[in-house]
Amino acid sequence: GGERGNRGVGDTVALLGAGALAAALALAGWIAWPLPADVARPAPVPALVLEDRNGLVLRATRAADGSRGGWVPLAEVDPKILQAFLAAEDRRFYDHHGIDLRAALRAFAANVRAGRVVSGASTLTMQTARLLRPTGRGWLGKARQALWALRLEAHLPKSAILELYLNRVPLGQGAVGVSAAAAVYLDGSPRSVSLGQAALLASLARAPSRDNPLVSAARARARRDAVLRRMVEVGYARPEDARRARTEPVAVRPPRTPFLAPHFTTRALAWAEAEGAPMVGRVRTTLDLELQTELEGEVRHTVGMLKDRGGRQAAVVVLDNRTGGVLAWVGSPDFWTPEAGQVDMVVSPRQPGSALKPFLYALAFDHGYTAASVLPDVPHVYATALGPYRPQNYDRRYHGPVRIREALGSSFNVPAVEMADRLGVAALLNTLRGAGFASLDRPAEHYGLGLALGNGDVTLLELANAYRALAAGGVWRPVRWRLDDGAEHSSRPVPERRFVSERAAVLVTDILADPVARVPGFGVETAFDFPFPVAAKTGTSRHFTDNWAVGTTGGFTVAVWVGDFSGRPMQGVSGISGAGPLLYRAILRTARRFPVGRLRTPEEAGLRPLAICRLSGLRATPDCPSMVEWFVPGTEPTASGDWREDGRIVWPAEYAEWASAGAGEWEKGGEAADSAVARFSTPPLHHSAFRIVSIEDGDRYQVPVGVAPRYATLPLRAAGGAAERGVRWFVDGRETRDARWRLVPGEHTIRAVSAAGESAEVRIAVDP
Repeated sequence: GGERGNRGVGDTVALLGAGALAAALALAGWIAWPLPADVARPAPVPALVLEDRNGLVLRATRAADGSRGGWVPLAEVDPKILQAFLAAEDRRFYDHHGIDLRAALRAFAANVRAGRVVSGASTLTMQTARLLRPTGRGWLGKARQALWALRLEAHLPKSAILELYLNRVPLGQGAVGVSAAAAVYLDGSPRSVSLGQAALLASLARAPSRDNPLVSAARARARRDAVLRRMVEVGYARPEDARRARTEPVAVRPPRTPFLAPHFTTRALAWAEAEGAPMVGRVRTTLDLELQTELEGEVRHTVGMLKDRGGRQAAVVVLDNRTGGVLAWVGSPDFWTPEAGQVDMVVSPRQPGSALKPFLYALAFDHGYTAASVLPDVPHVYATALGPYRPQNYDRRYHGPVRIREALGSSFNVPAVEMADRLGVAALLNTLRGAGFASLDRPAEHYGLGLALGNGDVTLLELANAYRALAAGGVWRPVRWRLDDGAEHSSRPVPERRFVSERAAVLVTDILADPVARVPGFGVETAFDFPFPVAAKTGTSRHFTDNWAVGTTGGFTVAVWVGDFSGRPMQGVSGISGAGPLLYRAILRTARRFPVGRLRTPEEAGLRPLAICRLSGLRATPDCPSMVEWFVPGTEPTASGDWREDGRIVWPAEYAEWASAGAGEWEKGGEAADSAVARFSTPPLHHSAFRIVSIEDGDRYQVPVGVAPRYATLPLRAAGGAAERGVRWFVDGRETRDARWRLVPGEHTIRAVSAAGESAEVRIAVDP
């Protein structure tokens, strides 16, 4: 039995040995077999051309002569490039036969400790094998790379392998090979480069989409300097030469080939690489080049106007509401500015200030609050984990109890913090993340109640798409950059998620488009006096560091940012005075080229109108100044009245504490411009005289040059008296039923008549 057992073991060992020998012979035969014809021969490198939505070329990953990405013989490549790549990627390239055993053992130990592949120890030959025969990144993929590396080394000299690698390695921005990369980043050729330029090209191989100079000059500089250190370590560069090379700028120069909408095309190429999309052929994007050019000019104009007050940079992004397509994308005033031109503020997170408040109130509406609900705008101290927190309004004043429509429209801070305290910061954070603010990646405790006032960093693109989602009825959908990937061209389902109800979203956009709701906070004249409905909001971060403004129509959304990349505060530039005018011009520019569309109305969303008292938000009575408010069915107030007895305010029990807490601090006796009612006074209430508020007597206007006639208009608004019950307008004795009057050269008399027969009149002149 023992002998039979020994013979069995011996047979097994022999069988295994024979199998191993057969496998080794098969592997040796495979390695010795001639290489496929497509491996060793020079091959054309794919070239990609990005076009705008109308077929105009924005950018091409090819050189001026059409040969970008063309094959460059190794003998014609500057030796410094070879040395830089060898130092960065494989310093023992000439000492191994495709596999660096020392590096492999070190990587194996690191991978075993981590339980996954964290270090590949890929030699330059293995990387070449992966470029020729793509494999996965796991253990099996590494094994296939190693086998192909052995085969390449068996058939090709080191110089041929280097040539294959340098002409096929992806280096970001659609550039394949050192020739393409030199054209993209240096506007030059790989035949002659400086030491710093060689190190820059070599540094791109590790993370081409993330660390190239067109995405982040800071990361590109750090990677380049690391390669320079490696070159000194292996003896390819002298320390003094490396020190000089580190002083070279990494910012690229304007290329001779088309390079339009640079921030957008840079991002589009990065998206394409991340998606694994083929970097070949012609791709039509959603961008509109004419609009892009116009908005680039508007950004430069804005910076010129605000530069003396610290507004040195600005950015704009425009989205098509239906498809999510990017219509314009301006990341900085000048992409080619050496200091910070490549900084892209469309995707650089900063604090948006009050621009996040609409999402807070949308959440509130879904929790049973209404636009007529009254919140306290009085002094209050909140106990937080970081200590006492006492919010203040932008104007450093308190306004007493205010309705939510007024609190949001006038962007009061104190009521917003109160609402965030009631709903919970975690609930607000979940809503914001549902609206697409992925940059808000810290826990709720990190932001605290200040999240209601925009103390978390977000991007301009996230903000624009979130407001687009509000206009879409509270449904978030992704942004798109390929025209053929839009909803009108694709049968694929578009990922989407609802973050607030449709009625809540519609009510928010109705408030943001309401000019009367803005009056208490911003006055009658603002930068948001559009000739068509626009749901608009501003935001200003602490110390005037960042200005934001965003507006959405039924057809498109525009978001703008004004500030300084360095984070230095501006001097008294708020969202309404800094970013607001840029938003106004950007929206009008966009409206010339794309349909404005129509925001969904509260009535269409199933909300119900109800007359309420302006002060209390309760059902209107014949004795109180009233207005019409919209309510989700079932949320209408049941009580009526205006908290008055004998002409004096008598606060209900739940509001009495607010009134007493703010005694002497919140505004008393101040006439409210929207209703002309002294809402928070203790003396008897009174009405102001009926008057025209949008035009002053004696005003002189001029028809703007280059503006379509339908946009050269004046708003017709009146206040006081019986204005709330309706106003009839007459221009030169002829009645007009439009809310805006189109400018006509000459002298004109504009008269308003209230429902009670009150009359007001102004005389103006319009120059041609």
